[in-house]
Amino acid sequence: MIISWRKLREWSKFNLFRPLLLQLGHWMGKFSTVRDSAVFDNEKFAWTELLENNWQQIRNELLPLLSKRDALPSLQEIQQEQKVLNQDDNWKTFFLFGFGIKASLNCSICPFTTSILESIPGMKTAFFSVLSPRKHIPAHKGIYKGLVRSHLALQVPGNPGDCVMRIEDQQIFWEEGKVIVFDDTREHEVWNNTDEVRVVLLLDVIRPYKGIFAKLNRWIVGLIGNSSYVKEAMQNHLKWETAFHATKAVNL
Repeated sequence: MIISWRKLREWSKFNLFRPLLLQLGHWMGKFSTVRDSAVFDNEKFAWTELLENNWQQIRNELLPLLSKRDALPSLQEIQQEQKVLNQDDNWKTFFLFGFGIKASLNCSICPFTTSILESIPGMKTAFFSVLSPRKHIPAHKGIYKGLVRSHLALQVPGNPGDCVMRIEDQQIFWEEGKVIVFDDTREHEVWNNTDEVRVVLLLDVIRPYKGIFAKLNRWIVGLIGNSSYVKEAMQNHLKWETAFHATKAVNL
């Protein structure tokens, strides 16, 4: 029986690489200066105030992109391994940074947002996460605790609670202009129970440590960033980004 390289790689990811990172992250989480929580207090992250103070200008750069929503890539178009999580075309992305790699063309049409992101220490990934009406993202977990995830809510339709994220046993309701910081290695799932689009600016930022743990964490994050998974995803994104801008679909 012939096993393809992709299938072998996926097997190694879920049976070797992923469990190792989860165990290592679980151990290292105890030594973080923000400790180990499912949802964090924003006061532990000074940059959350920067995002909240500038959210309307960030949304102003988002809104013209929503008119091009059909042309935006679904998550699995960028990272094919995400097909296990998402198979339809109802979770769109617009990447500005991916594991420290700048999407220069996309950033060029969101200069204010880009300047804010570049001022955040340890920011590795940032993209507009666009959920179509009635979209549900099933329960899932991230693979490494050395990053913390945040959502800046930019467009939250419906009544409070119509758009909701469950993180373990907690329900999180987004509020426009507010940031939520959480540990994405905890089980979480998302619902948009409205007939309109929900959008957040999603960020991954290096979890703060001190001393040797800070160096170790940055080294591991660097290894992940240099992995074939990330490199392939960014190549897929560059191909989409180049074509998108070359066709002048972005007339903003």
